[in-house]
Amino acid sequence: MIKVVRGNPTPEELAAALAVVRARAAAAAALPSGAPTVRDAWSDPSRVAARRVPQPGPATWSRTYWPGA
Repeated sequence: MIKVVRGNPTPEELAAALAVVRARAAAAAALPSGAPTVRDAWSDPSRVAARRVPQPGPATWSRTYWPGA
């Protein structure tokens, strides 16, 4: 069941949203159950861990997300 919690969508907007949800569900159902899923590169944790991690210290928090710091 889908419930609109904010706003007042037109029937066309609601139909478009439901079409997307149904298409995603159909695509997920079409995959074999034992098939491995492919992760996007941006969500791979090893991508972040491959860089040099800053050493502990008073200013470490400021260098955490800056590349090459």
